[in-house]
Order: sequence, then C-alpha cells, then structure tokens
Amino acid sequence: MTITFNSKTYTADAATSANSIPYLGAANTISVKDRLELSRVPPKGNSVYSGNARARSKLTRTNTLTGAKTTSGDMIVDLSASIPVGTSDAAVDAVCADLGALVVTTAFKDLLKKQQISH
Repeated sequence: MTITFNSKTYTADAATSANSIPYLGAANTISVKDRLELSRVPPKGNSVYSGNARARSKLTRTNTLTGAKTTSGDMIVDLSASIPVGTSDAAVDAVCADLGALVVTTAFKDLLKKQQISH
C-alpha cells in the first residue's frame, strides 16, 4: 500500500506489529531517513468509560545541516491523537481540518523554525 501527499509517495514496509506500519519514501536509504510511521492503540474501556482510541503519525527525514556541529541530523514531526469512543466522524473531520489549518500558520512555523511561541 502507498500513501501520497504533497507529491511524495511512501510505500508500506514490513509491519512492526499489528498496530504499527512504517512507510518508506523515495529518499530513504541505509544512511538517509525518509520515513512515515502510522500506529494505533485500540481503546481500553472500563465499567464506567468506553475509552479512547489513540493514533500516531511520525515523519522522520534526514537533513543536511549548516552552521551546526554535525553535517546531518534527523528532523522528526510526531503527531498523536486521542479520540474518545463515540466521537462522531464529523467531529474528527473538523479537528483534522483545524489541525491542517494550524500547521500552515506563521505561528506554528515560527514555533518549529525559531522556537518562538506567539502570544
């Protein structure tokens, strides 16, 4: 199976478990990482609460560095979600749309680029 976004295609590698699958991008080699990992944790309810389903998406890419003590380093963006059992599809779609809109804002980019938190 493949996942494509922003003109980049990631192809499923061997699953590390029933709940986690790594995907490799075109730039991935033994020494350069271009990797997307999708994982999940099924809800664990109890007698009074139905539980939360958890999901994680981790993107790792090796980058050439300038002005640093090493010539390369891994950039990792790790997003996780915890969704209560019973949440509507529309509510999940809305939070995904909001997160997508947040990621492209100057405030989010300044946080990543400059470690600057907007007030």
